[in-house]
Amino acid sequence: MKQTFLTFAAALLIGACCPETHTEMSNITQATLAQASAAIMQTFPHADKALMEKGLTQTAGLWRESDGTPEEFVEFVKDNYIADPASRKVLFEKLSTAFEVLKGTSNQISVQLQLPIMLTGPEPTSIDYILGGYSPSSHFSDDMFENKVAFITVLNFPNYTLSEKNACGYGEVAEGYADASGQKSGAACNNPAAKKWTRLDWAYARLGDMFTSRMPAAIVQQSAKTYSDAENYIASYNIYMGHLLSEKGEKLFPDDMVLLSHWNLRDELKSNYAAVPNASEKQQMIYKVMEHIACQSIPAAVINNPDYDWAPYSNRVWKNGKEVSLPSEGAVRYSHILNSFRMEQKADPYYPQLPTGIARNFEGGMEISAEDIEDMFIRLISSPQVKEVADLIQSRLGRELRPYDIWYDGFKSRSTISEDRLTAQTRKLYPTPQAFHADMPRMLQKMGFSAQKAGWLADRIVVEGARGSGHAWGAQGRWEPARLRTRIGDKGMDYKGYNIAVHEFGHNVEQTLSLYDMDYYMLNGVPNTAFTEAMAFVFQKRDLKLLGYPLAIDDNTTLDIFWGAYEIMGVALVDMYTWKWMYSTAASDGHNGASITPEKLRDAVLGIATEVWNKYYEPVLGTHDSPILAIYSHIVNSPMYLPNYPFGHIVEFQLEQHYAKVMSAAGSDSKLQDRAFASELQRIYTLGTLTPHIWMQQAVGSGVSIEPLIKAVNHAVAALSGGSTI
Repeated sequence: MKQTFLTFAAALLIGACCPETHTEMSNITQATLAQASAAIMQTFPHADKALMEKGLTQTAGLWRESDGTPEEFVEFVKDNYIADPASRKVLFEKLSTAFEVLKGTSNQISVQLQLPIMLTGPEPTSIDYILGGYSPSSHFSDDMFENKVAFITVLNFPNYTLSEKNACGYGEVAEGYADASGQKSGAACNNPAAKKWTRLDWAYARLGDMFTSRMPAAIVQQSAKTYSDAENYIASYNIYMGHLLSEKGEKLFPDDMVLLSHWNLRDELKSNYAAVPNASEKQQMIYKVMEHIACQSIPAAVINNPDYDWAPYSNRVWKNGKEVSLPSEGAVRYSHILNSFRMEQKADPYYPQLPTGIARNFEGGMEISAEDIEDMFIRLISSPQVKEVADLIQSRLGRELRPYDIWYDGFKSRSTISEDRLTAQTRKLYPTPQAFHADMPRMLQKMGFSAQKAGWLADRIVVEGARGSGHAWGAQGRWEPARLRTRIGDKGMDYKGYNIAVHEFGHNVEQTLSLYDMDYYMLNGVPNTAFTEAMAFVFQKRDLKLLGYPLAIDDNTTLDIFWGAYEIMGVALVDMYTWKWMYSTAASDGHNGASITPEKLRDAVLGIATEVWNKYYEPVLGTHDSPILAIYSHIVNSPMYLPNYPFGHIVEFQLEQHYAKVMSAAGSDSKLQDRAFASELQRIYTLGTLTPHIWMQQAVGSGVSIEPLIKAVNHAVAALSGGSTI
């Protein structure tokens, strides 16, 4: 809908000038805006007026009295607005170069300061944690507003809403854009040229995303420390499995097995779907440990501590053969979630157009609404296909399903291979991080990359031993490497560490290609973290191929993706509903959520987890009021990150279908197929930070949707069961 300049300006300023905590309000009135607009148009009579007004109103909304008087504002915008397209591109290139230098350098500083707490080595000291929580970029925004670079950027490269980006990206100016369900948005593209955006248009729009708020550096720094504290808490949450006792006093796990919650616990549970001794008993014990962690009834002293033996079923503890009474953890886990919420509350006033952490995460970060995500997830986990797949799993297991069967791993080809056998192989191949790095060129060539490209990629990735479960840390400047971190024990890299390493390797390849091979720096990356997760899944699925085993992407793979999505979607909903509960409670208690305590939050999260379980999982897996959906560590150290995983599974499936078509078109020669796969992967990895549906349109020819997966599940169940499906 087209609006007049003053109406649009008034609406923007009402939002931009709402009361903010410890900050000034804009001193720019509508009259000043009109004066500034007239001054610019007088100087540049042929300027794109709609574009100019968009940048001008956004600049005014961010201007404060400390930045200058209204008269100085008018002079500033008149002197710094650039109407000539060629000159505007020169400014874009200079800003892009400067921001790459600033972001890349800050990233390098963060990497170095966090080495003691991220990597294996001596136990971190208190000063390591303090320095690791420091954010070298915390003053970046303040500095850019202080020297007026931010204002010059906003004035010439304004921010576009999600609806505008989707409409402009599709080029359907009059009708808006079609989302994954085929529904049309009402938004029109605010693009005077009335044509689909070019790559440069997209890069300009991403530059416009740089400065949309004025968050004080103190809050940025405090936020960095809060999330660092949560990350450190999770990174040290190890369970000494060799010290777990059954009710008969038996030890089911190796003496030297130490598993990080929740990732390693989950992966160990998955590994016991293979034919291994005491598999069912081990799974049930792990499930009980997870219950204690989620409910916080776990004795605090047994966490990351080999001095105690613990019987999870009775929750009794022994030290040196003598039973001792120890306090539970209480609500420490939930205190970190609450601290994150408090930080988001402090940030809320500085984002008038995205006034909650929820809005910033979804509309701002993922660039898809929380409502759309929730609807997509519920449609899948409540689909009749879930029961079809569950019945197939039950027939394979030969028993009734249990809650931990949400992690059923029998659809993977590796489930038929002993993990001990795989671990023996990976430990021999990769005794050190350097050994894994040295093998990267071979692995990449195995996937179809040329020898030259494989070596080029490997040269831009560093492999390091992780103190936690492992992660990929991407570069921000085209002179620094991406970093792959995974756990490597004294005996070498076990299969769990290898599987994670291949996943992180996928991240690193994406991070490197989408930075170094990008046409415009401002487009580097992918639409959101769900997409980089999807790309990491593509690599992870080929981990056995890289070890010399045949790659099996078939009906079993379809069911594996579907069941994995079913599992993680419930966890993601718990995460989302937890944040909705915190904001709702804060709005209703009259004290901005001051009444929320860690204990109250713990009870609320467990209530949410059991409610989601009872509605969508109990009918399939049984057990009333299971709290298991609250176990994921991401809920603690990566607020609202979890929806990226199931969203990523959906993207992954569509990508795999596309890759299969491309490889099939290459003929029957496996080497030609691999080359076609790698070539297409490189094309897709360099599409850049378009919005999710537009990225998928360009990648595979259709928007993000659960329908291809649902359709494939019907076929897979029919093929494996020999009968008809829904």
